[in-house]
Amino acid sequence: MNSSGTTRPLVSIVIPSFNHERYLAAAIDSVLAQDYPHVELIVIDDGSTDRSAEVLRRYGTRFHWEVQANQGQVATQNRGWLMSRGEILAYLSADDVLLPQAVTRSVSCLRSNPDAVLSYCDFNLIDPNGRFIRRIRTPDFSYRDMVVKMICPPGPGAFFRRSAFEKTGLWDDGLRTMLDYDYWLRLGLQGRFVRIAEVLALYRVHPGQETFSRMNERMSEEPVRVVSRLFDSPALPRELLAFKGEALSNAHLSSAQLHLRGRRYGLGMRSLRQAFQLCPRNLFTWRMVRLSVNVLFNRTIHRALWRINSVLHR
Repeated sequence: MNSSGTTRPLVSIVIPSFNHERYLAAAIDSVLAQDYPHVELIVIDDGSTDRSAEVLRRYGTRFHWEVQANQGQVATQNRGWLMSRGEILAYLSADDVLLPQAVTRSVSCLRSNPDAVLSYCDFNLIDPNGRFIRRIRTPDFSYRDMVVKMICPPGPGAFFRRSAFEKTGLWDDGLRTMLDYDYWLRLGLQGRFVRIAEVLALYRVHPGQETFSRMNERMSEEPVRVVSRLFDSPALPRELLAFKGEALSNAHLSSAQLHLRGRRYGLGMRSLRQAFQLCPRNLFTWRMVRLSVNVLFNRTIHRALWRINSVLHR
């Protein structure tokens, strides 16, 4: 019970982990350090080949953890959520960190907005050694922008209601790279998201993460598959149907970016052509500029920042 006599809801946080021995303890410790008293932590190691299991054994029985044969990220995350008991749910990547007040502020936000199904926050990018890179100021929520412009605000530090989770269902085990975007699109059909304009989490940028790997052809086509499927759903608000062409154009731009990163230049150019056929004005937008910069310089910029940070902190 809190000071007002109301019961604090149980919050369940799931950490799926695969070969994150270097960062796993920081993620776990950040959950154990929360100033909110009712947190259920579930950590599932998905058959790691490094020493992640040794990291978990050091915690004994302080929270529920287990090691399973490798099943993949989706199956691991879904299993964790199905094991959980909380009224409010969250997941934390094994290389990310929550700040100590993250759960308290998120629970308070959801309580203050009973019609909202999810809260999300600003977060800081950190380098592989945990040093600050820059702050990400997330935009205010617009379901239309999430669908049409693929602006997906929730990042680390997102918390959502079990009631909405039960209506939405599990992560799609047919996806590999657009998992969270697809899930937030489906969850957003249950109600609005609310932004907390504070930094409550840290997102670690490092060479081993999916963001810095080259997607294969099927994975690179996922943006188009996800958006196309949403527009086929009878649950989509009818007022968004008029924006199907623009939405698919932006999805093809995202696929083009992934193909070009993977050096599949022919497929990348095909996706660009499809994008501009669907919405010609996309050729003259900041999104196109950002896509070009991301393809050409994203990894170079982050690695340069890591080197600068290393020099400054010697």
